[in-house]
Amino acid sequence: MNKTAAIEWLRKAYHDLSSADILFREHHFTDSISVDLHYAIEKMFKSVLAYENKKISKTHDLLELYTYVKEYVNLRDEELDVLDIATEYHIHEAYPGYKTFMPERTEIEKVLGFAKKLLDNVCNVLDINTNLVKC
Repeated sequence: MNKTAAIEWLRKAYHDLSSADILFREHHFTDSISVDLHYAIEKMFKSVLAYENKKISKTHDLLELYTYVKEYVNLRDEELDVLDIATEYHIHEAYPGYKTFMPERTEIEKVLGFAKKLLDNVCNVLDINTNLVKC
């Protein structure tokens, strides 16, 4: 168990999530928000791997990362659909040259709500007080 490493990953995830939340409230560009959301979710999953002293894969595919942590974090089918959407954010929005689009605000709001719940869920699973990561 490596609680210190998990907290570090979760702090970085919280920073991304907070940025996404602020940008969403300010009606900023949804493509920028989507990348922050992707990285927040990715880091939350990687925090579980860090906690369990497991190899942290360099993948950005959230569905793949979920396969490594699903014994600890349980998601419903509709939440897996959100992971699929958020994975596309990294592929399409993080870099120029791909077929880019501006995600709809309703979609961003859905992913944002999911990511906020996921942070609480991961902290609960790892027995980490959320106040330790919200700084």
